[in-house]
Amino acid sequence: KRSIAPFRQCVCCFFFFLPRFSLLLLDLEEYYFEHFTAYHLSGSSKKDRKKRGSFKVCSRSIIFEAEDLSEPILKVGFRSWYIVIYIKEGNIIAPYRNERKMTFELEVWSKTEDVVQTLLQLHRASCLEKLGDQTAMIEANLQSRLARSSFDKNCLQNVAEKPHMECEVEMVTPLVSNPGHICVTDENLYFQPLNGYPKHVIQIKLHRIRRIYKRRHCLRPLGLEVFCSENDLCSDIYLRFYNTADRDEIYYYIATFLENHMTEHTAESYMLQWQRGHLSNYEYLLHLNNLADRSCNDLSQYPIFPWVIADYTNKYLDMTDPATFRDLSKPVGALNKERLDRLLARYRGMPEPRFMYGSHYSSPGYVLFYLVRVAPEHMLCIQNGRFDHADRMFNSVAETWKNCLEGATDFKELIPEFYGNDSSFLENKLNLDLGRRQNGSLVGDVVLPPWASEPSDFLQKNRTALESQHVSENLHEWIDLVFGFKQKGSEAVAAHNVFHPLTYEGGMDCDSIKDPDERIAMLTQILEFGQTPKQLFSSPHPQRITPRFQISRSLSTNSSIASPCEDSSFEDLTEESRKLAWANMGDLTRLGSHKIHKEAVTGITVSRDGAAVFSTSQDSTLKMFSKELKEFQRSMSFSNMALSSCLMLSDGKTVACSSWDNNVYFYSVPYGRRQDTLMGHDDAVTELCWFEDRLYTASWDSTVKVWQRVSDGSSTNKRSQCELLAELEHDTGVNTIALNPAGTLLVCGCKDGTVTIWDTSSYDTLHQVHCHTGTIHCTAFSPDSRHVLTTGADLCMKVIDVQTGMVISSVKAEEEQRCFCWDGNSVLCGGRSGDLLLWDLLSNTVTKRITAHTGAVTAMWMNDLCSTVITGGEDRQMIFWKLQS
Repeated sequence: KRSIAPFRQCVCCFFFFLPRFSLLLLDLEEYYFEHFTAYHLSGSSKKDRKKRGSFKVCSRSIIFEAEDLSEPILKVGFRSWYIVIYIKEGNIIAPYRNERKMTFELEVWSKTEDVVQTLLQLHRASCLEKLGDQTAMIEANLQSRLARSSFDKNCLQNVAEKPHMECEVEMVTPLVSNPGHICVTDENLYFQPLNGYPKHVIQIKLHRIRRIYKRRHCLRPLGLEVFCSENDLCSDIYLRFYNTADRDEIYYYIATFLENHMTEHTAESYMLQWQRGHLSNYEYLLHLNNLADRSCNDLSQYPIFPWVIADYTNKYLDMTDPATFRDLSKPVGALNKERLDRLLARYRGMPEPRFMYGSHYSSPGYVLFYLVRVAPEHMLCIQNGRFDHADRMFNSVAETWKNCLEGATDFKELIPEFYGNDSSFLENKLNLDLGRRQNGSLVGDVVLPPWASEPSDFLQKNRTALESQHVSENLHEWIDLVFGFKQKGSEAVAAHNVFHPLTYEGGMDCDSIKDPDERIAMLTQILEFGQTPKQLFSSPHPQRITPRFQISRSLSTNSSIASPCEDSSFEDLTEESRKLAWANMGDLTRLGSHKIHKEAVTGITVSRDGAAVFSTSQDSTLKMFSKELKEFQRSMSFSNMALSSCLMLSDGKTVACSSWDNNVYFYSVPYGRRQDTLMGHDDAVTELCWFEDRLYTASWDSTVKVWQRVSDGSSTNKRSQCELLAELEHDTGVNTIALNPAGTLLVCGCKDGTVTIWDTSSYDTLHQVHCHTGTIHCTAFSPDSRHVLTTGADLCMKVIDVQTGMVISSVKAEEEQRCFCWDGNSVLCGGRSGDLLLWDLLSNTVTKRITAHTGAVTAMWMNDLCSTVITGGEDRQMIFWKLQS
């Protein structure tokens, strides 16, 4: 039995749905070690004198939790014996009460001497003068406890499980770290807390994991977060390791196990899904936050969402008026010109390193400012057991927005909860006493804008605004500021988006600071001030492709109304047919194969009526095949060198063929003979494109030439002459070219792996992107002209955004893909093995493999409705395919 006097502290608590005791009652960076059954002896009468409860030993304090819920939780610090902190008196969440010069006794049911020795040791650590020395001694105590224990193998769910690795870790939740042991087997991931809290063991089945992220925790690469869902905001577990090597080994083991269960997405792959409408704005921002190290378990790196509505005064919210929305191209600090001018004046007179904003757009304090009504004990934690001043609380949406526009130090953005389904953070359902404002009113529910009838209506309209066409068309500019190329450097300065250097990743190496106290102080400052997300994009983010059909989504059960555009036409039906065809592309059925060449097939084109199929080959011949008669009908040899491609001109009567002998040949179908020869290049002509009356020829002489083809009516054969309009120069040989459907853009793929996009009206270079490490085999625009897909000898498929020139997706295949057709989402490509592969670019996976040729697939043709496919290969065969849907 031992008398102990209480202490002073910075108290942490927990969300309202947690039990009375939680790790949030501890100081920041404090650990809960063990507990004992005990009696609190106090008062004068025998009835009041002895209260049974749980005596908890922590690294900087002791806590007594009585079994009687009406009794307060008592906390005593080792450094300040003379103060007792009373928490949850009457079992009500409220600011803490401190009592001085009060003593109490504890009767512990355990080995008293062992408990006393532990308390004395922790007391000595807390009384050290330097905070760094205190931290080091407590850390040594923790590591000693971890080393003396291990994961209990009796907790394995299956006796046949094979453990892979075990190590010491901490499980991270908001404001709390709980030490213990992790064990990974061939079936499960286990975490066993050192103190048995909140339960003896936490188990996650590996096959349920859908996403796994490495995290930067406390500015060091030690975190690992695991999700068992695709789009949830909160993870299943967040772990902090003691060294990076252990973290990486666990990560790669789980990632390897999950190769057949999940796809590892990059920012670029999510971007492609978002651009094409497969992810909502909300889902895309969640994924970007995750990839940028933002987590709901780390309040210093909580997910960031933008203010999108700027009108909080009108009774009606007009989603068709651009003035309703915030300017997403500017950070919050630059939305008010008068305030910005003052900030810029200070910035220009500031010594290096300069910054425009003295506070950040996201920090633990800002997160809890919004969430105080559902996480009051977290607020009590960071506010030393008190709520913030009533007038500084989150009282009104309109007031908060006004302060973000006009306040000298308020530049905060929003959190995901503003666009979710749970409105409880806007309501004081716990009847918390949050204080009284200067005007005499009590702080209760958040005051909503006039256009919101209730909290759920506010969230619904917020979400509708986030998914609106205006925001969809401009969200990429906000992403540039927060996650992209305007986050740092000269672009950030130009965009008035410069924050304190310590907020950026790599802005300070805390491990390089030798003095422990100085290092802890610096780390605390960085974590509490706010952190800029990890930069995900280094070039301008592409704009979203806005849908042809305007869809209004609601969070209620009456969820959607779709209104087609007024100019809906047969083209829309054709587009729907194409989408349906691509959705069933895996059902391609082989109709037949025909070997009509002596060498590899290099090009395929079909007559307008589909009756005649023309093919070129390395055997130097152009051949015509009748689909109806299923037999070879004509053969034409223009030279003794290979023909590299062919296409049907718009007159439907002429086939153009490119040759390795530097020429282009024109074959007249009605007359059955060569009509004309264009001697246009100094090296092999590799590919042709045709639009209206213009012919584009690519060559290994490093040029693409543009020709105007003019008919000579005086000739009975109607010979045509070609007038050179432009010569587009490249650094190396051009291997493949393609036009967009409108003929306004030309893309060229070169031998050195460079892709060049040209404007065909001005012949100016729009983008030049070196994206492959070898020859580019094939390139093509998506049907909407927003993207270019390329395949190369480096086994990669790359998707390039036409607007920005950014490579937004990269897929590494097992073999070279020599030719392909695609619809913007799915790709049917021919590989070196001879198989046809159906790729889903949104998930970077092969969804179907179809056995086709015995050699590499070298040519492919698909009709407009995507129902017929013809392939040619090194095996000299043409194979006809039909989509049986």
